[in-house]
Formats: sequence, C-alpha cells, structure tokens
Amino acid sequence: MKQLKKIASFILLFTGSILLFHSSVSGEICNRLVAIVNDEVVTLYELNTMMQTLTGMPSEQLKNKSEEIYLKTRQKVLDDLIDQKIGLEKIKELEIKVTDKEVDQAIERVKADNQLTQKDLIAELKAQGSNYESYRKSIKKELERIQLINYEVKSKIILREEAIEEYYNTHRDEFTSEGRVRLALIFLKQKDPADRNEARALYQKAQDILSMIKEGKNFANLARKFSNGPGASEGGDLGVFKMSELNPEMSEIIKDLSAGEVSKPIIRPYGIKIIKVEEKDGGGEKSLEQVQNAIRTILYRKELDKRYSAWIKELRKKAYIKIIF
Repeated sequence: MKQLKKIASFILLFTGSILLFHSSVSGEICNRLVAIVNDEVVTLYELNTMMQTLTGMPSEQLKNKSEEIYLKTRQKVLDDLIDQKIGLEKIKELEIKVTDKEVDQAIERVKADNQLTQKDLIAELKAQGSNYESYRKSIKKELERIQLINYEVKSKIILREEAIEEYYNTHRDEFTSEGRVRLALIFLKQKDPADRNEARALYQKAQDILSMIKEGKNFANLARKFSNGPGASEGGDLGVFKMSELNPEMSEIIKDLSAGEVSKPIIRPYGIKIIKVEEKDGGGEKSLEQVQNAIRTILYRKELDKRYSAWIKELRKKAYIKIIF
C-alpha cells in the first residue's frame, strides 16, 4: 500500500471532515465570530484551523498564494463547520452518548481492517501531524454522528459484494504495501580495534551469547545485560524500518532471516553485532479477502456521508444561519 494512500485510507474511515488540530493562526484575532448557527457559533479560530488542516498551510499563506483558491476553500470549510454545528445541536438534543469502550472497539476495528498494530497507528497519525488523543476524540465525534444518522435516517444501507470487488480492482495501488522489518541489536564494543586478544575474547563472548539464545534465553534480556549499542536498555529494540530505508549491508544481512531468527556475529573493527529480526512483512499486494472489510467500511462511509449530507441539507433550510465577515 502506498504510504500516503494507506494513511488516508484508514484515517478517513472515521475522521472525515470533523478532525480539528490545535495550531497557531497569525495575523488575525482567533476568537472572532464568523457565523451563528441557531444557538451555536463558528469562530475564526475554527475556520482557520480547519483550512490549515485541509490545505496544509496557514490561511494567510493560502490567500497570498491564490485569492481564488482561498475564497473557495474558506466557503467549503465554513459550510462544513455549519453542518457540524447543526449536527452537534441534534446530538445534544437527542442526548446521544458514546462510551470509551465504544471508542476502543471502533479503533480496534480500524486496526484490524487495515492490519495495523497500535504502534503502526500511532506512527501513521504522527506522520499526518496528529496524535492518538486527537484521533480518539475524532472517533468519538464520528460515532456520535453515526448514531445520529441511525436515529434520523431509517433506511438500511446495503452494500453489494460486486461493489466491493469493483472497488478493489480499481484501487489496487491502495492495497499494496512496502515490506517492513522490526530489528533488535546486541552490540559488543571493541575498545581497541588493533588489539587481537580483545577481538578474540569479544568473538568468544558473541558465540556464548548465540549459544544462550539457541538454548531459549530471551534476546531482550541478553541485550540489556551485554549490549553496548543503541536501544540496549529497551532490549536492543531498533524499531520498525521500511526495506527501502535499510542500507545495502543490513539488507543483505537480513534478507534470508525470518521473523524470530538471529544473525551470525557480524564482525567490524569497532565491535561485533548480533541482529535479530523481531517481525518481518514482505509487503506486496494484499488479497481481496485481506482487505474486504476495510473496503466495506469505506463504501459504507461514502453512502453514510451521502445520506447525512442530504439530511443536513434539509435541516439547514430550517436553521437560523448568519454569516459574519
């Protein structure tokens, strides 16, 4: 799966247009009102923040770049915010509540559908400029919205299997992932590269460590005890790498190692490395069976948005809306 598309796929499952990030807005007073929607208000801070989230740049920078794009973006974002306020009033009116447990379950579904670990999810959110707490809040708001739609929009959404297969066939690039690997290291440092006696003793120590690993001793505990390298206090954990991020030497070392396997001692002038492959994902195209739940969620969300937009459009006709610029 191409990285940016993968990020967009799983985040859009739940966040939609409601995700707001806290960011600085320069040049304007942030708490000025820009719209009144019944008993709710839209502030300039909300407007500028969502514009920056959508475009990736502050509103003033966007305006300087293109007045036309700025005005179109501002109008679209303002319309979205007005819809949100109308929906929020209905959520309050109907006393719709979402529990922490329901949020947890929704996040677990996102992770399962997209084959993500908790660490993967956090990393992807960070790459998008977000964090886990913001994501949880956006999930909660989206679940409230779904409950609202279920309450107000009675017709049942039916997804045909043919539609799922068609989406898969026309979006295959979204379901292709680059190989990844999680590595751990035990590094035995040689103080004097010219000292052959030290080198022999260090090599024997490496062999002894490998023997302990073969006997079933825990690699992480051995790293904490013997390693002089990075991540020693965390059991030698080096983290997750894309295959393309590894240097040619490391790629060659691990290419034939499966998850759970350990390299032979890698002798260098400055010491000896022992590498363990903790996890390994070869990447490649995922099958329809692997991603059908994720596709079903995407298609369901599209239909949900369609029905929600139609419903909100009717509510807007009855709402008091005043734009203040």
